[in-house]
Amino acid sequence: MATYHPEALLGSDDPGPWGSPVPVTYDRRDVLLYAVGIGCRDLRHIYEGHPQFAVFPTFAIRWGSLGVQIDPKALPPSPGPLTIDAERHLTQLAPLPLPAEGAPVTVQVRSRLLAVHPRGKGASFTEFETEVLDAGGQVCIRIVTGIFRRGVAQLGDIEPFTGRGRTQSVKLDVPARAPDLQLSVPIPSNQAEIYRLSGDYNPLHIDPAAARTGGFDAPILHGLCTYGHCGQQLLGALAGGEPARFGGLKLRFASPVLPGDTLQLRAWHDGPGRVLFDGRVADERGERTVVSNAFFEYR
Repeated sequence: MATYHPEALLGSDDPGPWGSPVPVTYDRRDVLLYAVGIGCRDLRHIYEGHPQFAVFPTFAIRWGSLGVQIDPKALPPSPGPLTIDAERHLTQLAPLPLPAEGAPVTVQVRSRLLAVHPRGKGASFTEFETEVLDAGGQVCIRIVTGIFRRGVAQLGDIEPFTGRGRTQSVKLDVPARAPDLQLSVPIPSNQAEIYRLSGDYNPLHIDPAAARTGGFDAPILHGLCTYGHCGQQLLGALAGGEPARFGGLKLRFASPVLPGDTLQLRAWHDGPGRVLFDGRVADERGERTVVSNAFFEYR
């Protein structure tokens, strides 16, 4: 059985130290491929010739935890099929720099460990905070990443342990009334195959054998692809799709979305510039919640 020692990494409820900044370089093709990978059809994000061409705000979500330094003796790593995105919260403080033709952009990404807690039998919930800084040192994006690590060598093989750190995970209940907004978006059957080209090569999302190792009948859609779909649908419906009006998006991945599913979003106004929402899919197994404990903020 694998043994966790979060007390060796976190001495109290305070976060761990920031890791050294990691340079990340991206170009126009990366920006375009990501937008297509989350099913975006808005020309502002999929056509470089559009007069308002911009990086979609959730582009940086893939860099959550990048650069964090963790002693593997204290927190043994889990392989891809045993690791699932549990929660994400991205806040846009300023737009990400837009690459010019033939001129890639480099940003700095730094991360730190926030918390490690047991989650169910033989699993853990690990949280990180990440900042993305532009060339001038301004923080453009802040990300909190929650990872569900379901084992180290096999499902459920993490010994019971005492958690450390202050969790950012909170329970958010949607109102017991009809939603103020309902959206529906079909997920193409090849969406995971396109999204993975942005750099998430976890075999769980393409290899049936890896999916079975992870406890699934078939490859599942990347949680971060579901995240991008939610962001663009809500931004389009509530803020005219204007990327500068994107404030923040937080959600929990309650259940996997499968390629070919239709994602249904329900949203309730929760004050100026904020909605609570959830996401569901329906198939031959019935209706299930795939996104919960979620909110979207816009300007």
